[in-house]
Amino acid sequence: MAIQKLYAGAKLRETRQRLGLTQKDFAGKLGVSLPYLNQMENNNRPVSTTVVLALAQEFGFDVTELSTGDAERMVSDMREALADPVFGDDPPPLADLRLTASNAPALARAFLELHSAYRQTHERLASLDEALGREDARNQTSPWDEVRDFFHYCDNYIDAVDHAAERFAEAGGGQGISDLACARLAGLGITVVEADTARLRHYDRTAGVLTLSSRAAPESRRFQLLLQLALVTQDQLLEATLDFARFQSEAARSIAKIGLANYFAGAAMMPYGRFLAAAQEVRHDLEVLAHRFGASIEQVCHRLSTLQRPGAKGIPFFFVRVDQAGTITKRHSATRLQFARFGGACPLWNVHRAFETPGRFLRQLAETPDGVRYISLARDVSKPGGSFGAPVRRFAIALGCEVKHAGELVYADDLDVSHARAFEPIGISCRICERAECHQRSVPPLERRLQVTPDERGVLPYRVG
Repeated sequence: MAIQKLYAGAKLRETRQRLGLTQKDFAGKLGVSLPYLNQMENNNRPVSTTVVLALAQEFGFDVTELSTGDAERMVSDMREALADPVFGDDPPPLADLRLTASNAPALARAFLELHSAYRQTHERLASLDEALGREDARNQTSPWDEVRDFFHYCDNYIDAVDHAAERFAEAGGGQGISDLACARLAGLGITVVEADTARLRHYDRTAGVLTLSSRAAPESRRFQLLLQLALVTQDQLLEATLDFARFQSEAARSIAKIGLANYFAGAAMMPYGRFLAAAQEVRHDLEVLAHRFGASIEQVCHRLSTLQRPGAKGIPFFFVRVDQAGTITKRHSATRLQFARFGGACPLWNVHRAFETPGRFLRQLAETPDGVRYISLARDVSKPGGSFGAPVRRFAIALGCEVKHAGELVYADDLDVSHARAFEPIGISCRICERAECHQRSVPPLERRLQVTPDERGVLPYRVG
């Protein structure tokens, strides 16, 4: 089998610039000529084994980072953006998109931001919402999308916050995480109480009282306790991380701060080292992990998707949550599988069937149009309102990874992952899915020609050429 060549020019150039070295000095430290380094940085040559070893020896660089990054995500995002009818029926070939993502990632990001701005402006005009027609609103990126992209392109792993949460959790010497958090807050003059209230969490700064809802599940109360702890005790770290992100609006910065506090809470409940070791020990049995760490199934799934610490990475998982309408409300992928940024997920995916089988895990072997095969788990998640007549929030979550990791999952033990016919075809979204024969297709694929024959009708009213 041929060994795939490693082209990582953008990552190599980014590493050199971060170190503050000229090309000449960097080439000297790597033991290659200046022209050779220039060719590698421009993806005219693959990164050689000599350079990979020198990066590890000279700079302690985690060489696995060379083969990861934003390129595949940006290709997927650009393909979806180019599926917008505004670009017409002749999009750039996939090879051009890959070349742009690899050689000019800043340009690719700028294109995505421009399309996002156009889309938001178009939606504002379509809705005729006068409030959004103000000059100050027309030029703003959606804060929610901006924050979501920040975590997306960080691989959903925030190193400094993760380490801080782990240090806090391990400092207790076996003390329960809730008791540890309450003791830390008490040391700051903050009292933690529980009350029969619909609000999950309320912090009265003046009185120094943190109230948690007794109606919430224990794992939810624990999470909200740690979230507030992060906001109170980790403010300097959170603000420094926000400065690094350089958000365009105060709204995005505020949303991201809550997101970072959420991250701290999950990482404190499931400290990286112990959680990774436990996940490997029980072969990623979600229910066992939830019981061992006092977390919900959704919290465990989300934490598994963040285990991307350099030098100690877990399985690259994707994690997604959808509502009953099929709209994606949470998404992250450390795998090559990318989700539609707007709208719903592929209807052939098992996550949509989870609503039909409450309380059960559904397993699916799936193959995407690029030929990559995955194992996916799906389950419904209900969040009661806590009182009679209160609305119940229902979601479905899915966790999965490439099938090459199936041996590390207890859920794959009786599945025949070697049989090609066992894998169901799924896609990302109809406009960019290349499958010609899909009985669930809602709109035609943008990159294919259609043939309409008035004298015949199949499952679809057209054929994809």
